[in-house]
Amino acid sequence: MSFGELLFLAVGGHHLPHDLIGPICNAVLAARIMNATLVLPELDTNSFWHDESGFPGIYDVDHFIKSLRYDVRIVESLPEIHTHGKTKKMKAYQIRPPRDAPPSWYTTFALGKMKEHGAIYLTPFSHRLAEEIDEPEYQRLRCRVNYHALRFKPHIMSLSNTIVSKLRAHGHFMAIHLRFEMDMLAFAGCLDIFTPQQQSILRKYRKENFKEKELVYSERRAIGKCPLTPEEVGLILRAMGFDNSTRIYLAAGELFGGEHFMQPFRTMFPRLENHSTVVPAEELEENNAQGLVGAAVDYMVCLLADIFMPTYDGPSNFANNLMGHRLYYGFRTTIQPDRKALAPIFIDRENGRVAGFEEAIRRVMFNTKFGGPHKRVRPESFYTNSWPECFCQTSTHNAGDKCPSENVMEVLNRHLQIKRSEDS
Repeated sequence: MSFGELLFLAVGGHHLPHDLIGPICNAVLAARIMNATLVLPELDTNSFWHDESGFPGIYDVDHFIKSLRYDVRIVESLPEIHTHGKTKKMKAYQIRPPRDAPPSWYTTFALGKMKEHGAIYLTPFSHRLAEEIDEPEYQRLRCRVNYHALRFKPHIMSLSNTIVSKLRAHGHFMAIHLRFEMDMLAFAGCLDIFTPQQQSILRKYRKENFKEKELVYSERRAIGKCPLTPEEVGLILRAMGFDNSTRIYLAAGELFGGEHFMQPFRTMFPRLENHSTVVPAEELEENNAQGLVGAAVDYMVCLLADIFMPTYDGPSNFANNLMGHRLYYGFRTTIQPDRKALAPIFIDRENGRVAGFEEAIRRVMFNTKFGGPHKRVRPESFYTNSWPECFCQTSTHNAGDKCPSENVMEVLNRHLQIKRSEDS
């Protein structure tokens, strides 16, 4: 494949490594669609994490570029240009892409601007390329980026493996993404369970960060739009048969409401861990395992856990990407609560109607898929479930869907060596 003109594609305003996955996959695919060179995507980590390391600080850049060398040419920065005896960095023309733009927008408008200016800068880039594209190879490229090219730096992988090894030394363990932080609670509009002072904090945060919208807690709760509380998570697990010997790794930021909300969960499941309790403080400090790196470590531990449970999979990229990642790597067990079906059961319990509570929970929970293969149905995201596009098949009439008989990278490397020999 020959590579064409230069495309500068920045991914701005994404603070977490898992918030970048979709935009990065789309950036690579957009470059492929336009036969353009991709400049290494930007990662805005300073405003949220006060961390200036960016993409190269958490991802293995060399591996990223090498893994995609047969799909798209990637450079780390815009080149310098020489005009009138002076050298200066090339400038890119900034464009705001439409949301969920079809490939045709990139091959017409964006490509036209790139030919006119030499380089374009697309920002913001979250959800700026249609997710459902009727071209299997494009979807497979997204999976190559997501599950093969995007790899955390060696020290993050090493620290994650250390934590998993220590947890597994005591037997199986479960990882839970406990999404009960201020930003998500404010986004969901779930305020009434908090004190007046805490509600004031959440309202202020919502006003400053989200579009104004009238949200009624009782209505949101009844249709499953509120994150599960830590106590509700504990009640679900207990109803499913997990007991107080269950070892649980918590991936969570600072929980809103403090110990008042954690205590019931901790009473039911006292064997709780996080990266700060498993690894000595010196080792965490040595690996700078705060903020961005800490989030990356949590992601890897959740990926490798025997069981993973997200408690809020709405706009949570962490949970959605993990579910897709675990499905891709062998349909690993995932407990995905159906909050809408569970809501009336919890509301009945709060109103004193407790008869048959655990049986009702079990009926809902044992009707879920537990991370097994299933057809993607809207609003489920491609990044949550890339089956069947990214899964080869041992028996199929379509040659493009067949599992390769050899290691794909070895085959491609042989082709490259042959081509080099022919050229020399």
